[in-house]
Amino acid sequence: MQLREVDFAEATPIEGYGPGFFRIGGQAVTAPLCVTAKGARAWGGYEDAQVLLDLVGEIDVIFIGTGPETTHMPAELRDQLDEAGIGVEVMNSPAACRTYNVLLSEGRRVAAALLPV
Repeated sequence: MQLREVDFAEATPIEGYGPGFFRIGGQAVTAPLCVTAKGARAWGGYEDAQVLLDLVGEIDVIFIGTGPETTHMPAELRDQLDEAGIGVEVMNSPAACRTYNVLLSEGRRVAAALLPV
């Protein structure tokens, strides 16, 4: 088996996560956040649709991390993202972090909106 180091070029990967935090760019963040290739920004959770809608044209899909367990996201938020042309995949936050990093390393136009674990 051959191992290769993942190259994210100039993109911002999620370096780690744990109980109540995410590590992005060497910094621990203890609140919900939205991560794109350009960096991380605060996200107010499901009621803060605008942060996600501002990504129209920059991303094709967003991974919604629902915390430690996979739960449903509000239908209204899903509808807003669908209408804006942003694909949505809902999963627990650890899975969203891993999936985001894999697709980011492939150069895909992705984002992750994450609730803490």
